[in-house]
Amino acid sequence: MFKRFPSFLRHVGPGVITGAADDDPSGIATYTQAGAQFGTGLLWTVFLSLPFMIAIQLVSARIGRVTGKGVAANLREHTPRTFLMAMVFLLVIANTINIAADIAAMGGALQLVVGGGAHFHAMAFGVVTVLLQVFVPYRKLAPILKWLTLFLFAYVIAVFLVQVPWRQVLYDLVVPKLQWSSGYWMMIVALLGTTISPYLFFWQASQEVEELRLKGNGRGTEKEVRKDLRRVKRDTYLGMFFSNTIAFFIMVLGGVVLYAAGVHDVTSAAQAAQVLRPLAGDFAFALFAGGIIATGMLAVPVLASSSAYAVAEAFGWPEGLERQWFEARRFYAIITVATIVGTGLCFTPIDPMKALYWSAVINGVVAVPIMAGMMLLASKKEVMGAFTSGFKTTWFGWGGVVVMGFAVLMMFWDMLRLLF
Repeated sequence: MFKRFPSFLRHVGPGVITGAADDDPSGIATYTQAGAQFGTGLLWTVFLSLPFMIAIQLVSARIGRVTGKGVAANLREHTPRTFLMAMVFLLVIANTINIAADIAAMGGALQLVVGGGAHFHAMAFGVVTVLLQVFVPYRKLAPILKWLTLFLFAYVIAVFLVQVPWRQVLYDLVVPKLQWSSGYWMMIVALLGTTISPYLFFWQASQEVEELRLKGNGRGTEKEVRKDLRRVKRDTYLGMFFSNTIAFFIMVLGGVVLYAAGVHDVTSAAQAAQVLRPLAGDFAFALFAGGIIATGMLAVPVLASSSAYAVAEAFGWPEGLERQWFEARRFYAIITVATIVGTGLCFTPIDPMKALYWSAVINGVVAVPIMAGMMLLASKKEVMGAFTSGFKTTWFGWGGVVVMGFAVLMMFWDMLRLLF
């Protein structure tokens, strides 16, 4: 079985990397906080979001593969400039905060395992991730990212090291427990914003463009496009199912260990690992902490690169991880600045968990108009030609827009109700 892993990873594409990057240290912290605060009562969001997540990421990948351009480049041609710039600005802000939370979590996790200073570790991780993106071409970086996805199975193993009331877990997975409070709806928006994140839309589309560049034959014939779209579909289904499965296990771990022990407030992914140690044992702690570091090494390049793709495409600058740094100076400058600023935020008094929480909320709010814009692009023949989205993808894609929009409206409604 293990001999087949290299072959399997060669056939894994941007969809699986995208899905794994969704479970970054900040996502781990959000899922753990949801479990610690509400037990297993929010597991239904994992079940609900899966078809919508698959649909919108499938639309993103199809846009990149069919048009040979990323999401921002297509939005630049077909939407008002002010709309695109506002979305890109909010994306970059949320991504930079996410980078800060991820790097802080990685530094904290490594400190728990080997000692030393968390800030020193965070700075080292920041430098390493920048060097990887700037000096390692995409054809060599992609296999590294694929291998890192395997570390997410640490959270599956960790769950089976503790006692889990599976009947209750499965019930809460499919039966929603609704509460009418701003904290509850804000957590749902944060979970949806973490699961269906705008940076993943930009990343996956742009990676399909990178794959085209590696082939070097343009967009190809109609037969080649159809063959690639079948691969995109398999890859995206696998990646999103993988992502939500890991999210499910992380929320279960938070719900059955932390919530049951009366720990209802988690300030970081590293703190979650530390709290788990006396409750679930040293091995579960080591798995959780190691997973934070590995997923951070996967997610930080995705976050920084998605910002760079969005900005570069919005302004029409040369972009791409396969280009040399001197061929796309502004693209790599954005990657470098986003990572450095994110690392620098680790040295400020800003509470990383609160910043992360609000970045997830921003992602949830920003995702709604971006998703709507992508669905409109995917339905236009002048954009997609003969490859416009099918009925199921269209239905679930717009369903995701409605669900996200409803959660955001409920959050704002409860916030206004409390104010007045």
